[in-house]
Amino acid sequence: MRTRTTTATTGLVTALALVYALAGCSTAPDKGRTATAGPTASAPAAPGGGSGFEGPRPQDQNLLAWTGDPNDAGHVTAQSSAGVGGRITLVRIVLREQITWSNIWLGLAGLDTNAQLADCYLGVYDAKGALVGSTADISPQLMTDAIAKPLPLAKPFTAAPGTYFIALLLNGNWATNALTLKSTGAGISVNAGLTPPNLRYSSILTGQTSLPATVNLGEQSTATINTGWASQWYAVS
Repeated sequence: MRTRTTTATTGLVTALALVYALAGCSTAPDKGRTATAGPTASAPAAPGGGSGFEGPRPQDQNLLAWTGDPNDAGHVTAQSSAGVGGRITLVRIVLREQITWSNIWLGLAGLDTNAQLADCYLGVYDAKGALVGSTADISPQLMTDAIAKPLPLAKPFTAAPGTYFIALLLNGNWATNALTLKSTGAGISVNAGLTPPNLRYSSILTGQTSLPATVNLGEQSTATINTGWASQWYAVS
């Protein structure tokens, strides 16, 4: 009698063990199969309800880079010829990828049809202060069409990722509130947390009639921009 009970118990235990083993095989991952054998997990939803909105990019407007969304460049900045004539103003731009830089876009907001302009230039300095690109005299373009316009460099150049400074040089005579440029309106706050030679907006040198081959970025000054010559809007193509 004892022998039959032991035999039955042993058989029951063996059967239960077999059931558990089969169940484990059906739920455990099959290490012999590739990871693609099972169903693919869906990507997590984008933050903000799945819209995936990241804001405008230069490429959305057929541009390569810009100092900021032109939709935010609603401010108009003006300065007297005595205040900025012959003085180079610099706006920093950081490139994240290599591009061929052919044009500098400037937002011309207002015209002075009676202005007498000469020796006005846009250019590009690299992080070491070397001039790597420059336009011809843009005086004629500053007298017509108050719009955002591309001003071509005399010679396009390959711009590696890094920091650059767009330089503006104006010379001549104009009415302060007539010849105006589009800007961010950030004014003094544009340089929050920065010091020379890495100011985002600054001026350098005086009495210039052309863009020098090199500048000392350590001499960046905020004296002029703190008087209301706000950071101009630029783009690259």
